[in-house]
Amino acid sequence: MEEDYVNRQAQANGDHEVHHEDCSFLPSLSNRKNLGSHYSCHGAVKEAKKTYTKANGCYYCCRECHTG
Repeated sequence: MEEDYVNRQAQANGDHEVHHEDCSFLPSLSNRKNLGSHYSCHGAVKEAKKTYTKANGCYYCCRECHTG
């Protein structure tokens, strides 16, 4: 399991990206919220959507959950 985070700052399209702890695009400490550990990006995105209805997986580290 990996520790997952969601970016507190939305992208231009309104999405809040979910990242694994080892992603090179992980936001700074002040711009991320810890989502806990998950077996897959699906659980992490589901957790992120409890806070941000428009959550999406990072293209680079959560490609399976990236919707474009």
